[in-house]
Order: sequence, then C-alpha cells, then structure tokens
Amino acid sequence: MKRVLILGAGLVSRPHVNYLLDQHDFFVTVASRTVSKAEKLVGDHPRGKAISLNVKDDEKLEELVSENDLAVSLLPYTYHVKIAKLCMKYGKNMVTTSYVSDDMNALDSEAKAAGILLLNEIGVDPGIDHMSAMRVIDNVKNNGGRIISFKSYCGGLPAPEANTNPWGYKFSWSPRGVVMAGKNPAKYIMDKKIVDVPGPELFATNWKVDIPNFGELEAYPNRNSVPYKELYHIENTDTMFRGTLRYPGWCATMKKIVDLGFLDDEIVYDIKNLTYAEFIKNFVTDSRYDNLKKDLAAQWGLNVSSDPIYRVEWLGLLGNEKIGLEKGTAMDIFCKILLDKLKYEPEERDLLVLHHEFIAEYPDKKQSITSTMIDYGIPGGDSSMSRTVGLPAAIAVKLILNGVIKETGVHIPVRPDIYEPILEELKNQNITCKEMYLDI
Repeated sequence: MKRVLILGAGLVSRPHVNYLLDQHDFFVTVASRTVSKAEKLVGDHPRGKAISLNVKDDEKLEELVSENDLAVSLLPYTYHVKIAKLCMKYGKNMVTTSYVSDDMNALDSEAKAAGILLLNEIGVDPGIDHMSAMRVIDNVKNNGGRIISFKSYCGGLPAPEANTNPWGYKFSWSPRGVVMAGKNPAKYIMDKKIVDVPGPELFATNWKVDIPNFGELEAYPNRNSVPYKELYHIENTDTMFRGTLRYPGWCATMKKIVDLGFLDDEIVYDIKNLTYAEFIKNFVTDSRYDNLKKDLAAQWGLNVSSDPIYRVEWLGLLGNEKIGLEKGTAMDIFCKILLDKLKYEPEERDLLVLHHEFIAEYPDKKQSITSTMIDYGIPGGDSSMSRTVGLPAAIAVKLILNGVIKETGVHIPVRPDIYEPILEELKNQNITCKEMYLDI
C-alpha cells in the first residue's frame, strides 16, 4: 500500500485528503501543528492517521518523510525547500501547490539524480491555469499555428447570489494574502510593448473583461507576466498578460485605500481602546470640513456620495466601533475589519473564474480562442477555492504513485504527460475548462 504524507491541514486540505482516502491502495497521514485539524480531516477512516507535528522539529519531520512514499506540502512556501531536501535524501516524490522559488528551481539537477519528481504549482492559480493554457497552446502548435496574443484572468469571488455587500468580496480565510498582493508591482507585454506597473499604481491599471456565460468582471495585473512567454513556450507572442478578477468597483476603492496608506505594514501603532474613526483620522490630512467623511472625500477628490466613500463607510472605517487590538499596523487594522465584515454566511457559495483569451495565427487564417472555467462551491460543503486548489494536487499524487507521471526533477504542470491525465481526471470531478474557437 502506497503511503502519502500530507503536511498541513488548512483551508484547502479537506477535498485533497478526501480524494486520497478514496483511493483504496493509499494510506494517508495528515500532520499538522494543530492535531485536532488533522483529526477532523481523517476522522475514523481505516486508511488515515492524524499526527501532531511542528515542522521545525527536524528529527520528527525527517522520520515522517522517510516512512512515506510521497510528501505533499500544504505549508507556507518557506518550508518547501527544507522538505524537498529530505525527499531527495530518501528518494521520495513531492507535490506542492505553491509557486516555484529560485531555491526550489536550484534543486532540479539533484532531484533528477535522486530519481524523484518535485512537482509544484499544481493548484488552480498556479495550476489549472497552466494546464488549460498549455492544452490550447500545444493544440495550436500541433496544427501548424502560433500564439500571437495571450491573456489570462483568474479570481475567487462570492457566487452572484452571495455577493451581498458593497465590496463584492468575501473571505473564508485571513485577508492578509489578498491585501498584501495589492502592494506588488506588475509587468506585462501588450502589443510588443513592456508595461511596468509600480506597486502603488497596481489598482489604477484595470479594465473590464466579459466572461462567457457569466458577465462582466474587472481585471488588474498579477505580478510579472513576462516569464510566462518562456514557461509556455510562446516566446514570439506580442501580448502576454496575467491578471486577477474582481467584481466591478474593487480597483477604484482599493486604489484609494492604497493612497490613504492603509496597506502599510511597518509602523506599529498603540491602538488600545481606539475606534476605527479615531484611527483613520491619522491618515486624513484634509480637514476643511471638520467632518471625517467629507474630509476624506475631499482628500480623495471624490463626491461624498461616491462608491469608494460608500464602501469605506459601510465597512465601518468611519465608525465608532472599537478596533479591539492593543497594537497593530494599518494593514493589521484593515485586515481585521475586512475579516469581521466580509464573511461568508452558512450555506453561501463561492465562485472560481478562470478565463484565457488567445489569438492564434496560422498560414491561412487567424483564430480567437477562449478557455473558461466557472466553478461554484458546494453549499455547506467544500468551497470552490479548496476544490480547485486541493484536487489537482491530489490527482497528481495518485498519478505519480501509480506510475502514470514519470518525470523527474523540478517541474510545473506544463508538459502534456503531466497536464493531460490531470485535466482528464478533473473533468470527472466536474472541474472543466470549456474552449471556444472562432476564425477572425
């Protein structure tokens, strides 16, 4: 019986663990610092075990890696290289859903020498985005064409019926990752021109995207898109853009939040007994009206009834509710109120939208191609985010241990022998990217 070690029992773990427990020839060990989380995932399944593990306990971690056939790291990416080195030492394969770091990439030769696969970026974004894009790109190449434009968009959102607040967003986990991403600079190529977007201007760079069978969403750049020309083997494309999707209005509001300084995570304030309104006054330098709402609108150059002012007021940043923290940065305070106010209610569904747009050029024609996935969470069950992150990784585990995926070294899922069987099994899990081809 093949033995799988899953490190971490966080929000994307449940569908991952359940899928592997359903494989009759696998024994699954879930190791977590909080053992109760692991126990909840495994339950009383005869082929599952939950154990307590502090990943900084090197001796215990090494023992666990050595006892299993494959390790899945659902821990923060900072631990992946440490686990990968143990996997190489004992000849064990490894799977993660995280972006490949430079330190992970540097292990490629050593992993090949050890005869193991270190498969990364096998979630949704990154993950399904790579696989669905490469299926189209390889199909175009196999038919004598080339990609001259590629745009990719992805976003996790509340389902339309759960979109019940002015922000158009809800959190089922800590908002910090989403908020911190709003500080990242970005780079992309549009019509052969490289566009650099400084971090403070990220949300000022946005446009509308029409999603087939869904409607209009708002897109803004997602980090550095340029390296994907090489990763996707479309070096001659004129356009390469990867973006994040939100409901309309998100970018205008978040740009004002950035301008206000509310994404600062360095200065720590003593905020004991302070209200949100008392704290935000530190950032509102315009005081012509001696009214916080009017002064903020004036500082932002907006009408007092504008959408960003309405959203901020609705959230409570202008209100007299106590913050409830002793100390914190502006980002700490912003994240706290986001988590307090933008929550999913029981039985509400989330939504994951992934949409690619290609222009393919052939000797005798051009084609517009789209690939779109619209996936909904299960009311009272797994969220779409947890399914679309956890299931691709679990399927990869099965295919590696069953000998279907035979690669060695450090990889992401851009090769047909990796992405084709995973996409096929995802279809059986009702996670599908629908492609449309139109001659232009």
